[in-house]
Amino acid sequence: MHPLDDDIAAIATAPGAAGLAVVRVSGRGAIALADAVFRGRRPLGAAGSHTLHHGRAVWPETPGAAAPMPRPAPGTPLDEVVAAVFRAPRSYTRQDVVEFSCHGGRLPADRVLSALLAAGARLAAPGEFTLRAFLGGRLDLAQAEAVADLIHAETDAARSLALAQLGGALSSRIEALAERIADAAAEVEARVDFAEDVGGIEVPVSVTAAIAGADADLAALLEGAAYARAVREGVRVPLIGRPNVGKSSLFNALVGEERAIVTPEPGTTRDRVSEAVEIAGVRVTLSDTAGLREASGPIEAIGIARAREALDHGVAVLWVVDRSEPLAVEDRAIAARLAGKPAIVALNKSDLGAAIAAGEIDALFDGAPHRVVAVSATGGAGLPALRAALAELVGADGAPGLAGAVGNPRHADALGRARTALARALAAARVSAPGEIVALELREALGAVGEVTGRAVGEDLLERIFSRFCVGK
Repeated sequence: MHPLDDDIAAIATAPGAAGLAVVRVSGRGAIALADAVFRGRRPLGAAGSHTLHHGRAVWPETPGAAAPMPRPAPGTPLDEVVAAVFRAPRSYTRQDVVEFSCHGGRLPADRVLSALLAAGARLAAPGEFTLRAFLGGRLDLAQAEAVADLIHAETDAARSLALAQLGGALSSRIEALAERIADAAAEVEARVDFAEDVGGIEVPVSVTAAIAGADADLAALLEGAAYARAVREGVRVPLIGRPNVGKSSLFNALVGEERAIVTPEPGTTRDRVSEAVEIAGVRVTLSDTAGLREASGPIEAIGIARAREALDHGVAVLWVVDRSEPLAVEDRAIAARLAGKPAIVALNKSDLGAAIAAGEIDALFDGAPHRVVAVSATGGAGLPALRAALAELVGADGAPGLAGAVGNPRHADALGRARTALARALAAARVSAPGEIVALELREALGAVGEVTGRAVGEDLLERIFSRFCVGK
């Protein structure tokens, strides 16, 4: 873990040409450090919190070892800037913070950052500003993770999910749940420690009911987690099928533009062509793949191998079948290879006649989850139904709202372990097991729940979480 009592600095905006770039410095000596490179009407040390000051960034008078070579002369102007002063604890990190808004482009921000490093700041590690916000109590761990999710959100639903989590929607549900579990654990432990005073060591019916209620709350919290995770991370769905069934045409129809080459010649698609579309708030990356058959050459063989890899490793598949022809040997081989994987079967070319009944497809799946949709990629028939099936595939059908939803797999894992511990506690309580056993399981559940908000996390986990952030956040 990096020390928290030194001063850190980093560029907080993305590189490239832009109107503005922001360089941030935080720490106990942040304002004095900023004053070393700022020249305005008055020193920043005399400024109040949440104030803006126009001036110039200059090279510091006494640069340290971190200064680049060759070093500019002391007082050399670097850029025209606006300095924003935020005094502790009313700042993002709960420390003194100064943010320099300079001209966009990499060079102005680099020069201002170099000046701050030369004046004595340390380059911030990835996510270190948000780590300090967490350790300073401004954010809990779930809210801190939402900062990264918000930055990387690629759909409006993903933005809404991250914003709700940042606002504490998930944390408030977690804290209420933790309080119920803690109350039950305290009651059980009191009966173990003071049996004579509380009327025996058996777990009372009221506590058993409270444990069951906490388990029901956990189940409700995890409801819709698959959809929330899809919203947060996106889903990859390959289009697979034998040659000339219309995969590329259907891919283009779903994407809304001519991304894949379409010709009557079998085997036109040699490699995966991918494009992202938004379906029910989820970023769905569709991939047009090579037709599955015996390859006619080494190049096609590579494409087919990649198509089979996409089929085998994808969490879901869009299988395209030519409905105007009877099922072929290749179709039956693909069905066997799906092996229970969630799938949508698009019966394409339905406008040319129906040589395949939906029941034939159902028989191939033998009860495994799937949806069959009749479509015409060229005519557009069935495309709304296909999009609806894709929405169901990503979990949007019947999913609860995103406010307070569990989209982070780390959170889902912790809450799943909490449910397991609660189930053991409930089973022990119902068979009148010793109270120590019930209390132990309740404490384990409480610890797992605490991992979500950061009440019960180790240094290694914090390092792992915040190392995924960008530098400057």
